[in-house]
Amino acid sequence: MGRDLWAGRSRWSFSRKYDVTAFDLDFARLKEMQRQFPAIRIRVANLADPKKVRACVQGADLVMLAVPGFMGFKTLEAVIDGLEPWKSVVDISFFPEDPFLLDAKARMKQLTVVVDCGVAPGMGNVILGHYVLGKGLRISRFECLVGGLPVKRVWPFEYKAPFSPVDVVQEYLRPARYVENSHVVTKPALSDCELVNFDSVGTLEAFNTDGLRTLITTMKSEVPNMKEKTLRYPGSHIQTIKAMKAVGLFSEMPIQMPDGSKVRPLDVTTEILKTVWKSEPNENEFTVMRVTLETESNKWVAYDLF
Repeated sequence: MGRDLWAGRSRWSFSRKYDVTAFDLDFARLKEMQRQFPAIRIRVANLADPKKVRACVQGADLVMLAVPGFMGFKTLEAVIDGLEPWKSVVDISFFPEDPFLLDAKARMKQLTVVVDCGVAPGMGNVILGHYVLGKGLRISRFECLVGGLPVKRVWPFEYKAPFSPVDVVQEYLRPARYVENSHVVTKPALSDCELVNFDSVGTLEAFNTDGLRTLITTMKSEVPNMKEKTLRYPGSHIQTIKAMKAVGLFSEMPIQMPDGSKVRPLDVTTEILKTVWKSEPNENEFTVMRVTLETESNKWVAYDLF
């Protein structure tokens, strides 16, 4: 398969079989990755620089992209520009821009670009596509409930962020898009809270987030009702986040400090949460997901993941 390349912030085991290079701005992260997977080659690179990105992906057969959402779209565009024709990209960046804006550019080079390819969005999309396109079933309703949580609950958040805390915050800020009766409906993030029981972990709280992503474009004409919600421990987490939003701690409007400098509350809050939400070494966590599909003949298909 030639040379496989990986750009991002999570671990991967392709190095056991393929030639893998990891790029990141943080040398300490790269060294830790190499300690766990000695076969991985590491390179320090500023992935916010499109020229650097294009240089990094030269000669790669496969790029795995896992940068923070605020830089995801431009980084993905640079990857597409830098790759040779007929190569592939898998992306897990939670960027706000429409990925289909890059569709024509990818098609011109015959690239396969799979965006939002995680557990959800990602696995849930594959399940829905399997029943609609693979089995040819007429699905009337699709729902995905998903969340990653620490086993140990610590007040007030009862949460840790194993991936970018910046993007977790964005889940709580971006309006949530749903499909109801084949129409796109927008609701505030964190709205429509409900309690849901799981045999594996007990009762969790589900609330609206913008997790349908590309399904809104690819499946709206096929599935008239689609919904995605995020799962957290019930009680203090959602109430704490709502209180922080209410007092402006996620505001993007700069405020002037006594020394004359200006800061955005969102930036300060995010920096604090990076520390508060950081997992301890060897801290146990889990992912739970429930995907439910209802056919037009009122038959149900449900997948529970733990």
